[in-house]
Parts: sequence; structure tokens; C-alpha cells
Amino acid sequence: MPDTAEFTVGNAFAFDRRSAVRWIWSHVWRYRRFLIGGLLGQLVSICMFTLAPVLIGRAVAIIMTQGPTATGDLTVTALAVLGSLLVDGAANMAAAFCAVNISNGISADARQELYASLLGKSQAVHDRMRIGDVMARATDDANQLSDMVMPGAMLIVESTLAIIVPMIYIGVIRWEMLLVPALFLVGHVTALRRYVRKLNPVTREQRMLFGKLNAGLEETISGIQVVKASAQELYEKRKYTGQATRLRNAFVAQGEIEARYLPLLLYALAVGLSFLQSMLLYQQGLLTIPQIISLLGLVSILRFPTFISIFTFSLVQSGVASAERIVQILKTETDLDENTGGRDTPMQGEITFENVSFTYEGAARPQLRNVSFHIRPGQTVAIVGQTGSGKTSLTQLVSRSYEASEGRVLIDGVDVREWSLASLRSQVGKIEQDVFLFSRSIAENIAYGAPGATQAQIEAAAGEAQAHGFILGLSKGYASEVGERGVMLSGGQRQRIALARAFLSNPRILILDDSTSAIDSATEDEIQRALRRVQQGRTTLLITHRLAQIRWADSILVLDQGQVVAAGTHEELLRRSPHYRRIFARFDEALPVLE
Repeated sequence: MPDTAEFTVGNAFAFDRRSAVRWIWSHVWRYRRFLIGGLLGQLVSICMFTLAPVLIGRAVAIIMTQGPTATGDLTVTALAVLGSLLVDGAANMAAAFCAVNISNGISADARQELYASLLGKSQAVHDRMRIGDVMARATDDANQLSDMVMPGAMLIVESTLAIIVPMIYIGVIRWEMLLVPALFLVGHVTALRRYVRKLNPVTREQRMLFGKLNAGLEETISGIQVVKASAQELYEKRKYTGQATRLRNAFVAQGEIEARYLPLLLYALAVGLSFLQSMLLYQQGLLTIPQIISLLGLVSILRFPTFISIFTFSLVQSGVASAERIVQILKTETDLDENTGGRDTPMQGEITFENVSFTYEGAARPQLRNVSFHIRPGQTVAIVGQTGSGKTSLTQLVSRSYEASEGRVLIDGVDVREWSLASLRSQVGKIEQDVFLFSRSIAENIAYGAPGATQAQIEAAAGEAQAHGFILGLSKGYASEVGERGVMLSGGQRQRIALARAFLSNPRILILDDSTSAIDSATEDEIQRALRRVQQGRTTLLITHRLAQIRWADSILVLDQGQVVAAGTHEELLRRSPHYRRIFARFDEALPVLE
């Protein structure tokens, strides 16, 4: 785990993230019982499969020495061949069962680890990520890990044993016959290293290009309304086609590398040279015909590991490249700590900013500069300013969505960094202009911040937010699905659902970021009355340009270019703040005479 995180899973298994290979091995080692069982199964399988050619050579020897009278011995030998192959099949099934458990376990564990890690990243980290690329790592890259183990690594183990065990049998029959297989093994390993070295950058490029392709797809689909409104379908199609072509070319490059795979040619030479050597030894009386049959049968076993290594190493390389992409996210440091041992008490709602400055990562200038103010518990404070003046950034520092670059933000006199993050955020509610709803039922969306809420409580909150009426008008009422990001609802309906969610979670500090912008005037008046009731005893930060909301604020902060340039009531600011008057110059309101 990174040193800091906004969320961690208690008693989570600790995986080694120092490198992709170490991370993969730590996942595999978690299933060491299956690993040991799979290795033993593969060993038994190959030993039994390799025994069959030896027994067949023995059968030939029996026929040559005993002729037609060797029925009993031949039957025993045939049954031995059958038995060895049956044991081979059973052991291979057991090994495959173990490998499937490991591969599926790794894939599931990697997804869970990545998901928990993403939940623990700060907002600043998420700002740097492309959603489509993250989704590609959580889905396709996780699948590559599974394929890497089964069939990838399983076949590599099987191939390795299918080379070593036959060579042992060959050495037992006639050690001189090890010369050609040994030379083949040296050539095979050399060719494999060259093959893997060329394949490695190609598989990395494939995973990177797939992430970009997926990110572009997600971005286009998410912004499909803008695409269609701008008539840019053709442009997006060309862009996607170009990305898909580059990904295809990367796979073609892999195919070209695989087409130049030399070990199959080396194997053909090994078979021919082994046969030639066996004939020479036969002429010298050092080999018998049954031994030659057994030896050539053992050499023929080498074909499978030679052929299958084309695919297995591709799968393993893709798996390692995918692991690197996942580990890259896992190792990304976040700048916030959940501080589980921090302050965890009910808030009074006092907010203090002490010379606070804040700069977004990579920004050319600070978003907030030397901001200081004090809000008493239960006060309603409106925050106004031109677009880009830092209003939303200021409120995000209260809940530690971002960390102040300089200065301190205090709640009830305690630095927000000293609060338990879970306690802090559970007592700070925020409703933004761009409301996000989950693709779940309306009831689940309202109760999201208050798990375990009863239906009566949900309906009461909806009533307070003036949402109960339109919800009952839907086909399934509170069980109605809202669609992706609440697309089935209008902007005003989404905002009322968000208000109901905030009412139900009962926060001590309530942040309203232009939260009634999409609501008609009649509904807004009703919601305002509900807001005034719910704000009693709560500290409320109100970001809005609506005079109807600003007038009843206890105090108003005026921001300009990241600085607090004025503070006071509506009437006071109209008298002495040019910035404030400029904001509301469009309203036909008689301004007080300046003193």
C-alpha cells in the first residue's frame, strides 16, 4: 500500500509492489497450496506420459525376442502403457484445476486490490487519470493476468518438464544420445531469450494502446451529446479508427516476431540428427532397435514444448505488461491520509481559514491566495465571485477533497488534517451544480449517504426536497432506475434527489454549490423554505449568484482572483464593495449611496 490513502481495507493481504514480477509472485504465493499441487500434478503427468514410449520400446523387444508366444508379457506391457496414460490424464486434470484456481484468484484479487486502491486515491490523483484507461486496467489487464497463469505459465511449466524428463529417460537408455538434445536445448533457450527480448516492447505497446483506445471510447460515449450537437461523428470515427489501426499494427508486429520463431526449425534438425546418431550407434552395436524406437519416441515429445512456447511466452509477456500498468496505479502516491486515529467527535460547525493558499497540481498560478475568515457554528455564509475566483476550490478544502498548499483549515478549532477523514466527510455534506447519481434506484440514491435508512425516512427527505411528488409519478416510484449518471431525470429532478440525499445524511456542515440552478422559480421557493428549516443548527456554505438566496445569508464572502476582497451583509457590501456591486450590476436594484 502507498504511505498515505484516503481509504484502506482492514486486514487486507499485503502484496509486494516493488516490481511487477514481485507483485505477480506475491499473488501466486497466496495460493501456494494450489501452486504446489499443480507442480506435483504436472510432474506426475509428464513422467507418466514420457514412460509410454519406453514401454512401447519394451513391447517391441518382447516381440523380437519371444515372437507370437509373448501374449502375456505384451498384455502386461499394453496395460502398463494404458495405466501410465490414464495417470497422466488424471494428474494433468488435477494440475489444470489448480492452475485455474490460481489464475481466477489472481484476477479477482488484482481487481479488488486495484478497486480499493482507487477508492483510497485523493481527488488530485483522480484528476490526472483517464477513466477509460483505468477501466481498461481493471478489466482487460486483469484478464491478461488470468491468461498469463492459465494457460500461459501452466504450459511453460509443462513445457519445461516435457524437456527435462525425456532427457533424463534418454540418458538412462543411452547417455551418448543426450548430445543432440543438449545442443537443441542450448539453441532453444538462446532463441527464446531473443524472442522474448523482441516481444517485450511490443506487448507493452499493445497494453498502452488498448488503454488509450478504451479511454477515447469512454470519453466519446460520455460526451455523446456534445458530439452530436457539434456534428462531429465523422471526426470521432476517424480518430477511433486511427487508434484501432495502431493497436492492430502492434498485434501484426507480434505476429511478425512469432513468424520468425526459430526453435521449430531447431527441433526439426534435432530429430534428424538424433535419428542419424541412433543409426551410427546401432551400426556400432551400442543400440538395439527397441531402444531406437524408445529414444525417437522420447525425442518426439520435445515437439510440444517447442511449438507451444510461441504462445505461452506471448501470454506471459502480456501478463507482465498488464501487471506493470496495474502496479503503476497501485504505487501512485496520494497526498491525503485517512488518519484513522484522528479526531472522531460530533462537529459544532465552526470553520476557520488561516492564511490559506491552494494551487492545483500543474497549475500556473494559485487558485486561492492567503485566504482568512471565520464562520461561527450555525451560520449561513454565501460565497460569491466571478467565474474562476476560487469559490468551489475553497469549499473543497473544508472536506479535504484537496489539501491546502499553505496555511490551515480548522473545524471546531482543529486542523482538518487532524480529523479522521471518515468522520470529517460524514459530517460535511455537499451538493454541486453538476449532480452525480448512480445507476441505481431513486431510493438507493437518496439513502446513499445514510446506509440503513428506512423507506419512511427516505420519503420524508424527498418530501423536504420537493421531490416526493414527481417520484410517485414515475412508473416504479422510489424503485425507478435513474439510468447512467441520472440521465432518465431532468436537471431539476436530479438536484432535488441530491438535496434529499443531503437532508437524509444530516450533515453538520452543508455546502450548496449553485445547487438550485436547474430548478424553476416556484419549486425553488419551496426548496428554499425547506433549506432554511434544515439549515437550523447547521453551518452552511452557499455558492450562488441568486439574490434571493444571498439576502438571507448571515454573512457574504466576496472572492476575486483567489482572494477574499470583502465580507459582510448584502446591504454592507452594496455600499462599500465595488467587486460585489459589479457582480450584481445586471439587477435593477437601487444601490445605496456610497459613504
